[in-house]
Amino acid sequence: MPRQGALYAVLVVAIVVAGVVGYFLGTARVPQATTVTVPVGTTVTRVVTVATTVAAPTIAPVTPPGKIKAAWIYVGPIGDLGWSYMHDLGRRVVESLFKEWLETTYYEKVSEAELLSRIDELVRAGYTVIFTTSFEFMEKTYEAGKKYPNVMFFHCSGYMRRENVGTYFADLYQVYYLNGLMAGALTKTGKIGYVAAFTIPEVVRHINAFAIGAREVGEQLGKSIEVYVVELGSWVAPDKAVDAARYLIDVVGVDVIAFTEDTSAIVEFAQDLYRRGRQVYVFGHYGPMYEYGPDVVVSGQLVRWEVIYADILVKIRSGILNPTNLINVDYWYLLNSGAVELGAHVFENGTVMMVNPKFVPVLKNVVIVDKLTGERISVYDLVMRRYEQMKYAPLLQPLQFSALTHKLENLTYVDIGGRERRYLVSAIFEPFTGPLEGWCLYTGDKAFSGYCRKADRVTIPAGVRLGHDDLWNMDWFVSWVKYLGRR
Repeated sequence: MPRQGALYAVLVVAIVVAGVVGYFLGTARVPQATTVTVPVGTTVTRVVTVATTVAAPTIAPVTPPGKIKAAWIYVGPIGDLGWSYMHDLGRRVVESLFKEWLETTYYEKVSEAELLSRIDELVRAGYTVIFTTSFEFMEKTYEAGKKYPNVMFFHCSGYMRRENVGTYFADLYQVYYLNGLMAGALTKTGKIGYVAAFTIPEVVRHINAFAIGAREVGEQLGKSIEVYVVELGSWVAPDKAVDAARYLIDVVGVDVIAFTEDTSAIVEFAQDLYRRGRQVYVFGHYGPMYEYGPDVVVSGQLVRWEVIYADILVKIRSGILNPTNLINVDYWYLLNSGAVELGAHVFENGTVMMVNPKFVPVLKNVVIVDKLTGERISVYDLVMRRYEQMKYAPLLQPLQFSALTHKLENLTYVDIGGRERRYLVSAIFEPFTGPLEGWCLYTGDKAFSGYCRKADRVTIPAGVRLGHDDLWNMDWFVSWVKYLGRR
């Protein structure tokens, strides 16, 4: 080939290579075809398609923050020893852990009506991450998210999300089930009380899980288990809580009580009864309450909000979470995550007293049959076995982060073929597994669940495991729960 033709051939190759490189750099620029004519030799022409580029649409980069100012808004006082206390404990943990780049503040005892004005104050003060920590804050948090699109909001226990509003929850129903196992062993009358702040789905599933555990043990011991519920209509109402407990003990005849009210009032009331010669067993709520009733607190549920707060804040600091991508962020952390725990007390070194030592010998002396294996086992050992069965689920945690994967959380196994074949996904044991029978608190348009929109009774067939949506929208009580109304 003549020298001139060789040069033109090289030119053709160079142009084609440039086009290919341009294509693979297309994340920054978009390829667009054009046609040119290049002479080859002295008399022949060839048409060659060459890739050129045009500018892609401009997307404003999201830069991870060097410093974070985060605020918490609580519905109750941080001295309540329950819900708000444990949220604030979580705040203090992450504030110390991330002190080089995290600044925090909080508002306590905030009503729903006050929420937006408090958020306005925080935004003016430069806070760009705001945690709102009560169910009734949900709609106004969503409204604030629309007003302040560059601020990141995280709402606890709700379900309304948008680009800059995520949701999170550490749910305790598995721990309530474990407490129920112990309640079924300890009750002598078969009558168990529950003082509930509200009968919203969160509290309803906790009551049901507690009742399922109590019946699992109590029936084997010849007890006719019934759980009696009194509703308060308030999260923080120590006087009303004590009145409700007194009614359940003196009028209904219960000898075991669990509760959802954010103080230690019921524990202290039961401890006072013990001093006067009457034993009523109590299970603490959210925080460690053993020290307020060492003779009556059997165990309880502990929540470690710092597990979720640390995860959220690290992801913000590293740029994974930002004000444009929270619409599917929906933490639903269970026992496997470390965000919740079975326990009555936390020692100074951080270890947990899972069961009050006073009641361990009693629970070890009560022997029943494990319904899964047919093995005879003490109630204490059954509690620890079920604890391990629900806690060991390492693949479950990433599924619990996003609304996109909640539907996969109740898959016990997936079939991956090969030697392993059945690969464990969720916990081996799930309290909400049929057969279960229940009755609806609400029906028709007022119902949360599909079950109660169709009927006033619920039947869960044998072997059916309820999933995230079933639990999240629970608006029915198992048949041995008796609702006594508000007092």
